[in-house]
Amino acid sequence: MAQFRILILGGYGLFGGRIVAALADDPAFTLIVAGRDTERASRFVADLGEPRALIEVATLDTTAATFDGQLAELRPDIVIDTAGPFQARDYRVAEAALAIGAHCIDLADGRAYVSGIGTLDAPARTANRRVVSGASSMPGLNAAVVAALRPRFSTLESVETAISPGNRTARGWATMLAILGYVGKPYRVLHDGQWQVAHGWQSLRRIRIENVGTRWAARCEVPDLDVLPTRYPELRTVEFRAGLELWRMHFGLWLGSLAVRFGPLRSLLPFARPLFALSERWQNIGSDVGVMQVVLHGRGHDGGPLTLTWTLVARDGHGPQIPATAAVLLARKLARGELTGSGATACIDLFTLDEFLLELAGYAMQASLEEQHDTFRRAN
Repeated sequence: MAQFRILILGGYGLFGGRIVAALADDPAFTLIVAGRDTERASRFVADLGEPRALIEVATLDTTAATFDGQLAELRPDIVIDTAGPFQARDYRVAEAALAIGAHCIDLADGRAYVSGIGTLDAPARTANRRVVSGASSMPGLNAAVVAALRPRFSTLESVETAISPGNRTARGWATMLAILGYVGKPYRVLHDGQWQVAHGWQSLRRIRIENVGTRWAARCEVPDLDVLPTRYPELRTVEFRAGLELWRMHFGLWLGSLAVRFGPLRSLLPFARPLFALSERWQNIGSDVGVMQVVLHGRGHDGGPLTLTWTLVARDGHGPQIPATAAVLLARKLARGELTGSGATACIDLFTLDEFLLELAGYAMQASLEEQHDTFRRAN
């Protein structure tokens, strides 16, 4: 029986490496660890030990004129694109995948990128393949949480999500570039039924997590701000915040957002390398505990106010496995023929929350759900 070939762009990186490691236990797969740094890819593969999947290494640069031809020679059935940041990317990788009859899954966190993926719907249907964008925590897992809890409400009015990684866990260069790109910058957010202007890394909020402590979070621009209101038109408020565990880092970035919003800086991107180096210098401080929290407000079936708070706590530095898991789950489903149909969509309604949590079994993760009927909090 022919091996199912899965090519992972950036397959030795923070998230790509975790995708490869998770899929490497399946002997039905051939995994192609691809990227611009062949030496780094080879070292990563050597460190995998004795995987049950076949592993290949390929040198690929998505910006090279030869990319399309090289991709065709590798004959993947699925292309998983982890090579962010996606904020300034076009759809070249997905288009090249469709041209050779491959599915494409990406971990994009760029709002415009994910929201615009529907432009590839017609070619994806013609090729009878899937293009899935945002197969990560946002919107992948976030949307699965909302879908799982929506039946508890007669009316769902708001979804507020926050993510705070542990400071001692690994961090990605592309993720940092994505954050710095919108710090202090204006963007649209749905609040109390109206589209309003928010600014990146402002509107501070403190969140408390049992057995973890207090974390601060600030507004961030993510695809969910468009994806969730489109999927659930009844929503009046959709918010997303992220936070850094070390307060010196979190509030330092907040001060930077003020400098961008009100001057004199146009962007924090020119300071990316020194800021990343500083964060690496402080990496031995804090904890290895990451948190994702989704708070849904609305009306229960008794007509009264209802608040559900879903929390996922990741320990032992396992937090980065969360954004890697949606792609792993989708790749398995496509390979087994469990995800039928075709087209290009954001990562929503393609797997259940139970399926996602089952894929995380074996990692130091714990999910919990809290229910409140006597309060009805609103985003501010």
